[in-house]
Amino acid sequence: MVTFLVERTAALPLAEAWRRLTEWPRHGAVVPLTRVTVLTPPPTAVGTVFVARTGVGPLSFADPMEVTVWRPPRGDDPGLCRLEKRGRTVTGWAELEVRPGPGGRTRVLWREEIGVRFLPSLFDAVLRGTAHRVFGRAANRLLTMA
Repeated sequence: MVTFLVERTAALPLAEAWRRLTEWPRHGAVVPLTRVTVLTPPPTAVGTVFVARTGVGPLSFADPMEVTVWRPPRGDDPGLCRLEKRGRTVTGWAELEVRPGPGGRTRVLWREEIGVRFLPSLFDAVLRGTAHRVFGRAANRLLTMA
C-alpha cells in the first residue's frame, strides 16, 4: 500500500469545485482507458457505489468504490468525501476535500491510499509516482472541465 497527496488551488467557488470532483462519471472522461458506472440511484450520499473499469478487453480490472463519508461544503465550510475501495485488485481509500483557499479560490486535497493485490512492495515507489501523476492530472482536468 502507498499513500499520496495531490493539492490544487482552483479559481472556483467551493460548491463548483465539489461538483466537478464528485460527479463520478466525469472521472472516466479524464482518466485514460477508464469508464465509470454509478450503481446506485442519485443523489450521491453515504452508501453510493460506483465502479471504475480501467483497461481494454481482457486486460482490464474493476475498481468498485463506496462513499463512506459525504459532507458537501456549506457556505465557507469545507466539504469532504471518503471512498472505500471494495475491489479484488485495487484496495485502499480516497478522500476528496475542498476548503477555502487564498484569494477566494478553492483549495483541493486528494488523499489516497492505494494497493494493488499481488504487486510486491518492491514496486511501491513506482506505484506511488504513477498514481500521483495520474490522479494529479485527473484533478487538473476535473477542475478545468465545466
